[in-house]
Amino acid sequence: MENERASTKASARERFLEAIVQSAIDYGIISMDLDGLVTSWNEGAHRILGWAPDEVLGRPVSLIFTPEDRESGVPQQEMAAAIVTGQGTDERWHLKKDGSQFWASGEMMPLKDENDELVGMVKILRDRTEQREQAETQRLLMHELGHRIKNTLSVVQAIATQSLRNAATLEEAANTLQSRISAYSKAHDLLLRKDWVGASLANIVAGAISNIGYENSGRVMTTGPDVKLGPQAALSFSLVLHELMTNAAKYGALSNDDGIIEIEWRVERIGGAKCLVASWREVGGPPVRQPTKTGFGSKLITSSLQAFGEVTLAYPPSGLVLEMTMPLSKLQFGDGDAEPQ
Repeated sequence: MENERASTKASARERFLEAIVQSAIDYGIISMDLDGLVTSWNEGAHRILGWAPDEVLGRPVSLIFTPEDRESGVPQQEMAAAIVTGQGTDERWHLKKDGSQFWASGEMMPLKDENDELVGMVKILRDRTEQREQAETQRLLMHELGHRIKNTLSVVQAIATQSLRNAATLEEAANTLQSRISAYSKAHDLLLRKDWVGASLANIVAGAISNIGYENSGRVMTTGPDVKLGPQAALSFSLVLHELMTNAAKYGALSNDDGIIEIEWRVERIGGAKCLVASWREVGGPPVRQPTKTGFGSKLITSSLQAFGEVTLAYPPSGLVLEMTMPLSKLQFGDGDAEPQ
């Protein structure tokens, strides 16, 4: 009678433990004998790995390891570590039934009977692919953020240095520096609103016109299709347009009552590649003369844009002319990390 009660109690406990194991559907719980052959396979293992219990019972547990890991004896090493230390930690790629891989985090531990005799192993794993991808995305974002901060600081440093060097007075230096950094900041804001994936050339041009208060004047004529620019190209164009607008307001077509600016762009196929062909023309302003020395504005314009293609500046008496031809691939996907010198 006592033996029957003990047997019934043991049987109930086993069913209870089995229910717990089968209920742990977020965890793959796999037991195996000392030869590495699967002896049990819970519902969590079924959901994570794809095989049903009857498909894997009696088969080597190594079937869930990648071919490379099987080749290098990782399953055996993991079992040996579990026997020696009592625990074999596992962070690696594993295989599903359909052949796809997932990142598993888990442990292998020795399995002993009531006499404390080693009878096999139990492996507990969990699918951590999503967490790994999130961590990798975070790492890439931090790297990209560091890269962009470095580029931004380099540009700001160059702007500050040249603005101070070329200014006649401290007040002029302060105004110029504030104006240029403000334009750069607004370009950043535009990119942030687009999740830093770029901005349209039309929006960049409109922003530059608005920044100096000429959006409703009719004195800045723009024509061009919708063209998307990558982040670095967008920042470079914003800086260049700000510089051109400021110079036009001080010395060029916007410094009198009659001058106008024509900004045109189009997309052409040149040599098998799609290119942005764009121009800036000032008409009706004071007569223009070829400068005797290259100022920071000219340096900024050419150095910022030459990273993306061909740029020419001309100074006919009728007004400043800027022309450029740039492959769209560079404008949209190139890093263009040139900075004003």
